[in-house]
Amino acid sequence: MSEQQDSEALTRVMLDASKRSVPIEIVPRAKVNSLEEAAAALGVHPSQLLKTLVLKRSDDTYVFALIPGGRKMDWAKIRSVLQVNKLSLPDAETALAVTHFARGTITPFGSHTPLPVLIDSSVFDEPVPEKIALGSGDPGHGLLVSPEAFVAGFEATIADISVPQ
Repeated sequence: MSEQQDSEALTRVMLDASKRSVPIEIVPRAKVNSLEEAAAALGVHPSQLLKTLVLKRSDDTYVFALIPGGRKMDWAKIRSVLQVNKLSLPDAETALAVTHFARGTITPFGSHTPLPVLIDSSVFDEPVPEKIALGSGDPGHGLLVSPEAFVAGFEATIADISVPQ
C-alpha cells in the first residue's frame, strides 16, 4: 500500500468511528513480528489484541469475526452461532475487495462493505479490559477502543466462537 492509501484508510476508519459515535485512539506502531510485540507496541496485553477475520458464508455473504490473541477460531462454534453449515476464510485478494483493507490491517471500522460483526465472548471475561486493540487499516498504526463502545457502535454479537491456542 502507498502512504496515500494508508492515509485514506485511516481517514475512513476515523470517519466511520465518528459516525458510529465510538471514541477510538489511533496509535502509531513499528513493524512487529509477533503477537507479543504487537500487543506491547500498542500498550495492551496479548489477549486484548484482536485479529479481525473476514469469513465467507455459502451464500456469498461475509461476516467479521474478532478473535483475541492467544485464541483461535472454532469453526463449529461460529457455524452454530451463524446457523450455517459452511464457512470459509477467503483469500487475501477477496478480503481486500470486500473491506478495502489488506490482511493484517483489517478492521470493521471503515470497511468498504459493512458486515455483521461477531466478537468472542472471552473478551468480556472479568476483569473486562478498558481497551481492546484492532487493526486500523494502516500497517503503521493500531486502533484502541473500549470493548463496550465497540459492541454498541456495531451492534456486534458477543458469542463463544474461539478456543485457546
